[in-house]
Order: sequence, then structure tokens, then C-alpha cells
Amino acid sequence: MELSVVTIDKPEDTNVIVGQSHFVKTVEDLHETLAGSSPHLRFGIAFCEASGPRLVRHSGNDDTLVELATRNALAVAAGHCFVVFVDNGYPVNVLNAIKQVPEVCGIYCATANPVEIVIAETGLGRGIVGVIDGSPPLGVESDGDVADRKALLRTIGYKL
Repeated sequence: MELSVVTIDKPEDTNVIVGQSHFVKTVEDLHETLAGSSPHLRFGIAFCEASGPRLVRHSGNDDTLVELATRNALAVAAGHCFVVFVDNGYPVNVLNAIKQVPEVCGIYCATANPVEIVIAETGLGRGIVGVIDGSPPLGVESDGDVADRKALLRTIGYKL
């Protein structure tokens, strides 16, 4: 087995969701789920099919995000993984709905941070071992940091 790392290529403020699924129907079901979550959400989806023609299936409502998802899924190239990019919304707005899609087995990450995907490769193929999401902590939050966190959540509308 060989380990390697694939860096997710994305604009700095664009959110990415990386997960595992199990069926070609994933692309259409994820599309319907995301489209139904908000009329303002822009998204692109790509799914690495693991059998049959083994194509990267793709969909979305934003051509740039669809291309970005497709390019990154090709780079990861792990069976049954999916990559979703979202703009005009946050993963927190769609994660529960994505998790409820019957084909979805799990989510590896949902973030706007820099992301690296750790890949294991064997004679059978490639699989995601885990993700590196952002950078390690630099310390523990102070009382001022707590106040800043709470203010941010209220500023962006997640708390009253």
C-alpha cells in the first residue's frame, strides 16, 4: 500500500464537502438535495464511480463550481467519493440534508479551510484514509476570543 496526499484546489472562501457514497444515483440525489436547500445556493458536485464505466459523474447549478468539483474528484480518484463545492451558503446549512441522502455513507470534511486528502492506494484502487482540514491550534481561546466568536455568530445570523 502506498500513501499519498491530494491538495484540494479551491478559491480561499469557497466551501468544500468531501464524502463517501455507494451508488451512481448519488449525483442526482445530491443535486436535488442541494437545489432544494436554498434558491440562493450555488453548487457543483462530482462523484467517482467505482465500477462499471468508472466515470466521474457531475452536476450542479454553477458551471465554475461543477468544473472545480470535477477537477478535484479526478485528482482524488478514490472509489465512490464525492466532492461538493458551495457558494452563497455554508455547509452547516446542507450537511444534515446531505447525510440523509440514502446513498451517502459519511462525510470526511466540510470546510472553507485549505484541505488535503490522505489517499491509500493498493492493487485494487484508491481510498480516502482521512483529511487534513486547516492548521493546528495556536492556543486556547481567551475571554476576548469567546466574545469575538459569539459576536461573529450573531453578525452572520446564526445566533440571536
